[in-house]
Amino acid sequence: MTQDIDRLDAIVAMAPVIPVLLFDDPESAVEIGRALVRGGLPVLEITLRTPAALDCLTACKAIEGAVVGAGTVLDIDQLTAAVACGAEFLVSPGASPKLIHAAEGSPVPLLPGVATAGEAMTLAEHGYRRMKFFPAEPAGGAEYLKALSSPLPHLRFCPTGGITLEKAPKYLALPNVMCVGGSWVVPADAVKARDWARIETLAREAAALARP
Repeated sequence: MTQDIDRLDAIVAMAPVIPVLLFDDPESAVEIGRALVRGGLPVLEITLRTPAALDCLTACKAIEGAVVGAGTVLDIDQLTAAVACGAEFLVSPGASPKLIHAAEGSPVPLLPGVATAGEAMTLAEHGYRRMKFFPAEPAGGAEYLKALSSPLPHLRFCPTGGITLEKAPKYLALPNVMCVGGSWVVPADAVKARDWARIETLAREAAALARP
């Protein structure tokens, strides 16, 4: 089975920004998720970097209008667990052979990460046409992705890593960028203060970003 490009394209078409989320408890996760959806960012990437991540993913599945996926998927066990919890898409920071093999039998599409042209070409040989570019800013930023668009015109990317509201437009203007991932819409101080209204406002600003 090759990558489910149609499903991934439908998901990323929902908004120009996918929030990359680090959650510690399901209650706050749901409040943040609702604020993001109200602000126009319905696609939620919950990273598997905390002990509560899978519980938060399960809880956020109940948010009306949300499309919930798992990020930082590193191995087969995490992939299996995320799918069992109802993840609608999977995102990895890189692409190991074992992970790609496991994804071939998964009912949920994987957006694997790359940082170089060689990694992108290797994934393309396995049928992948949609990839995460990570870490975007340290790996070369928008200029690097612009350079890839000519020799690899059949590939499209979701750059993530170091992107802000100010930097996002330069990425979104590129023909090979389908959306961007970012954590700036959920700043730590807003979460600590339980300022859901501020998160909703930041989401609205991100949702208003233009794409080609």
